[in-house]
Amino acid sequence: MLRIEGLVKRFGDKNAVDNVSLSIPNGEMVGVIGRSGAGKSTLLRMLNRLAEPSAGRIICEDRDITALKGTALRRWRRDTAMIFQQFNLVGRLDVLTNVLLGRLNHRSPALTLVKSFSTDDKIRAIAALERLDMAHLLAQRAETLSGGQQQRVAIARALVQEPRIILADEPIASLDPRNTQVVMDALFRINREHGITVMCNLHDLDIAAKYCDRLIGMAAGKVVFDDVPQALTREVAAELYGIEAKDAGAEALDALDAIAASEAAKRAKQKIA
Repeated sequence: MLRIEGLVKRFGDKNAVDNVSLSIPNGEMVGVIGRSGAGKSTLLRMLNRLAEPSAGRIICEDRDITALKGTALRRWRRDTAMIFQQFNLVGRLDVLTNVLLGRLNHRSPALTLVKSFSTDDKIRAIAALERLDMAHLLAQRAETLSGGQQQRVAIARALVQEPRIILADEPIASLDPRNTQVVMDALFRINREHGITVMCNLHDLDIAAKYCDRLIGMAAGKVVFDDVPQALTREVAAELYGIEAKDAGAEALDALDAIAASEAAKRAKQKIA
């Protein structure tokens, strides 16, 4: 269980994240939704301690994550893998080496300096690439790949960290529809098959509703919605997206209505059976 207690992040006189409290059970797939500037990315970066909270605490299994330093902090970052919108790959390195970088926190500093990866590390990396249909490109330089391919490499790198939590910050923002589906399918399978908690920042309500067990809606740094996708109303979407609601919400909310109707039909069918 991951608990967030009164978390605040200030930039000057503005609270980018404003008194957020949440509990995230192990193995849940959570979509964090809201317009740009709502505080979604800042929240995820604080969970990984890439950004330091101004106030509040992050608790995991009774450990105060906000107090960790040194080796303990490095282990926490190993356990909470980040996936970024910009992929954050080393372009001049091949695909396999980029994935192997996810093993660095499992190795001694001396071995890191000489880039000596074990056979077991390489097997893990290749298996992760095969899972994402990227093993045939393991010798190719990362900078030559398409955006969707680079994001799949980034997911493979996160997977070989053997994390307990994956934090995906707008992982599909720059992808076309086909690659969006490939990446979201991959994150969904990782969540379901490995039981890894996934928190994913998303703009697209349709995608969020399709893949996530739970949606957390943020506006102006605050949580204004926290429930299953079927509970998201048009009124809440308007609060989340403001003037964007008309553009971002029409088709997506129609999709949410369809999902809610489908769930109701399933429940009715189960009662009949």
